[in-house]
Amino acid sequence: MRTIEEYLELPYRVVLTHDTDEDGRGGLVAEVEELPGCISQGSNASEAFENLRDAMAGWLSVALGDGLTIPEPRDTSHSGKFLVRLPASLHAQLARAAEQEHVSLNQFTANALSAAVGWRQRDLA
Repeated sequence: MRTIEEYLELPYRVVLTHDTDEDGRGGLVAEVEELPGCISQGSNASEAFENLRDAMAGWLSVALGDGLTIPEPRDTSHSGKFLVRLPASLHAQLARAAEQEHVSLNQFTANALSAAVGWRQRDLA
């Protein structure tokens, strides 16, 4: 069994969300995706992360004390390949559209998916 300190070193996914309090002051909410209810806030990212680390230690302490299984961090590695099953008629329509654009079906689909989620190559930087 791991210690709290060992769990705190694992690469858990943290989501930062902008928030405004009832007085109109802005800040950030930080939440660990894999640890349900493990959430904190701060006036800036540094403070939110620092407060979240304290919240994680408390969350882990209670879970370990209660004998609960601690979720492991999610695997965040992606190969860039996945299989999609779709109706043959949609496959044909996509292939025709790719041909009209003079690109491969793979490139056309990657472009369409990128547009659907608002992804930009600069997001990788």
